[in-house]
Amino acid sequence: MARVLITGASRGIGKGTAAALHEQGHEVIATARDVSMLEDLPVARKLQLDVTDQASVDRALAEAGHVDVLLSNAGATVRAPVETIPLTVLDDLFELNVFGALRVAQGVLPGMRRRGTGQLIFMSSIQGRLVIPLIGAYGATKHALEALAEVLAIEAGRFGVSVHVVQPPAVASGGAERARVHLDDGNPYRPLLDKLGPFRAAPVSVEEVADVVAATIAEGGKAPFRIPVGESAKSVLSARKAAPDHTPFLAAHLDW
Repeated sequence: MARVLITGASRGIGKGTAAALHEQGHEVIATARDVSMLEDLPVARKLQLDVTDQASVDRALAEAGHVDVLLSNAGATVRAPVETIPLTVLDDLFELNVFGALRVAQGVLPGMRRRGTGQLIFMSSIQGRLVIPLIGAYGATKHALEALAEVLAIEAGRFGVSVHVVQPPAVASGGAERARVHLDDGNPYRPLLDKLGPFRAAPVSVEEVADVVAATIAEGGKAPFRIPVGESAKSVLSARKAAPDHTPFLAAHLDW
């Protein structure tokens, strides 16, 4: 069984996966910005870790000790058109979704490299390979995360570290409901918000994502680099791969 550190374990995918891996016998180190949110998790260790704060990351990793598997899950999303999204909001989103993930990965990699083994699993999204109107900022962070992860797979693979990105579609975790919306009534893109129905496919469950993560850990270095979750994710990513590049790709018809 592996020693697994999970970021963003206070709710949703992180919490569900932490519980599932613990039940399977893994030694789970659950972390969150607010450690009180971890109280009901029956896991080995619970640590405060804010991925946007280097000092917090350093403290948590020092307490955690060696890590066999990192599940980098902490993240957020926003709803806003590219023209009017406040750049401070975009900066914060990249700080959390991209630089935060990299910050923790950089912290665990030296130990993995020295031991000649380890696994980095980044929670991405189908939006790491395609875009959805008004969710472009989130998609941009996932595109960036996947680029860094792919380079890491090449660089760190030489030292026995395997790297993977998990790509769910929408997940029934409450994340979409918590998304901040930056669209006031006078915004010219406001009507677009009501036209995104075709993009709202049936979400996968937290349990489905947790099962994929568990299988990835079990397979170790034999697991694929990109791992879609569910048939809808596989279908839309296949369509994206087959689509021509001379026009923007949309996963559904948009009356706009």
